[in-house]
Amino acid sequence: MLPPFRNEMLLDFSIEKNKKEMEEALRKIKEEFGREYPLIINGKKVFREKKFKSINPSNPKEILGYFSKAEKEDIDKAIEAGWQVFPIFSSLPKEERASILLKAANIMRKRRFELIATIICEVGKNWLEADADVCEAIDFLEFYAREILRYQGEHELIPLPGEMNEIRYIPLGVGAIIPPWNFPLAILTGMTSAAIVCGNPVILKPASDSPLIGYKFCEIMMEAGLPDGVLNFITGGGSEIGDYLVSHPKIRFIAFTGSKEIGLRINELASKINKGQIWIKRVIAEMGGKDAIIVDNEIEELWEDALNGVLVSAYGFQGQKCSACSRLILHKDIYEKFLEDLLEKVKNIKIGNPEKYENYLGPVINENAYNKILHYIEIGKKEGKLFYGGKGLKEELLGYFIEPTIFIDVPYDAKIAQEEIFGPVLSVIKAQDFEEALYFANATEYGLTGSIYTKNRFKIKEGKDKFFVGNLYINRKCTGALVGVHPFGGFNMSGTDSKAGGFDYLLLFLQAKAISEKL
Repeated sequence: MLPPFRNEMLLDFSIEKNKKEMEEALRKIKEEFGREYPLIINGKKVFREKKFKSINPSNPKEILGYFSKAEKEDIDKAIEAGWQVFPIFSSLPKEERASILLKAANIMRKRRFELIATIICEVGKNWLEADADVCEAIDFLEFYAREILRYQGEHELIPLPGEMNEIRYIPLGVGAIIPPWNFPLAILTGMTSAAIVCGNPVILKPASDSPLIGYKFCEIMMEAGLPDGVLNFITGGGSEIGDYLVSHPKIRFIAFTGSKEIGLRINELASKINKGQIWIKRVIAEMGGKDAIIVDNEIEELWEDALNGVLVSAYGFQGQKCSACSRLILHKDIYEKFLEDLLEKVKNIKIGNPEKYENYLGPVINENAYNKILHYIEIGKKEGKLFYGGKGLKEELLGYFIEPTIFIDVPYDAKIAQEEIFGPVLSVIKAQDFEEALYFANATEYGLTGSIYTKNRFKIKEGKDKFFVGNLYINRKCTGALVGVHPFGGFNMSGTDSKAGGFDYLLLFLQAKAISEKL
């Protein structure tokens, strides 16, 4: 009997031992830079002549590794390997599959500093954000290991005299896992482990900006005893192999987290029936957000909490979270004062290479993102008033650094208040009252996360009833969902509301078989 699930605790880097160990891990990880990494198909390493690089966005001259560009035949072989192992793996006792996840969680704990260091260097998270990423990955492994035991147990049905009835949850088959770079270990681990613990072999295609942490995950799963062919690791550009993988007639499901544009394309491709396909593909999609924090005029002693909540939500990991606050909706009565106090906090954000513990704001992920964000900042200068920041720092700091940026007096329907920017850019909107604030908050095509700061119980009830998001937070930040505590997933163009880390999530990787026997 497993003990109750508990979320993994974050490291305290004020403890000298932890700080020294982290610095040593960063030093060691750099010794591995520049290596070549293979595809993994049916447990075998496959190197291809064509390569692409994983770079450090804090210093693009640093190459973490060279990764093989998969070809279509590699995908064919990986899918075939998955189907060959499927009958054996899916028939394993649920306890065995759960045991693999639990072993993997323990291996992650042992390799924790190495994994944190890899995330810092590969995607530019600061120490705390990178550690939270690893903690969440461990949480997913622990949580889903327990969940499969619940799903595979007996399920009560309405009794009928003269019949014995039961319902079984069985796996779907071979699927594609397409995770994002912004939570390169956590989301990748969650999506992949959920599929696998249900008995489904997978083809894992990590984001091209974060393949190294994906490779390390595969190492961990193999060390934990995962059979060959269950987890096949395929790297390459989405435009080159992504469409082929999603459209393949032998792919049963696709689990995707990423941008709205790519998510909608995957949904469209998956809806088309190809020759040899005998099922309707299941698509599990988590996409973008244009998340809002409402700060009401009735906040009393919550003032400092609201300031800190906005700061962390808007600029944690450079605003590169689908849950990040990109719209701040302020009641007119507190508008000027709140902005004044927020500005002082933003000015104190330390920007620089996150390999140094004291640096809070690191780089954005790559040059394309850097240029796209700066383009939006130019649009913002025409739509609102630049209150702070707005400058790219690539020339000064080597990497893809952008100042934390605030636009004020932004119309609720402005482009910068409607389109996902995925960077450290905050649009501030003035509301005349709470009802108008809710209207503005809902006035986008997204519906992922949101927060309300108020002491008024009636307004809290109004927010709970009318703020249309998958994850609503009252008097706290809109980022930092915890596995098992805050099941995560949104509405509208934010995805299929899949609720990762929740008690319904594994159902997405299972199908129900009802069995009736006449007595």
